[in-house]
Amino acid sequence: MLAKKTSKNQLTLPKEVAGKFPDVEYFDVRESDGVIVLVPVRMVPAASSIEAIRAKMKKLGVKPRDVKKAVEWARKQA
Repeated sequence: MLAKKTSKNQLTLPKEVAGKFPDVEYFDVRESDGVIVLVPVRMVPAASSIEAIRAKMKKLGVKPRDVKKAVEWARKQA
């Protein structure tokens, strides 16, 4: 299958390929050894990911002071 790059550096995926990813709107684009690699990306609303992070931190017993200490430590490393 061929895809032609337009004057605006855009590519249209062939229907046969795009059809295999019906619910994907975004792709991560990388170059590896002269090959273009497209990886499907599923977007997650920020609110749900923040809530998941907070729930995991609570489950692990991470307190706000722990985060503050971690940030202070990281800033000293820079």
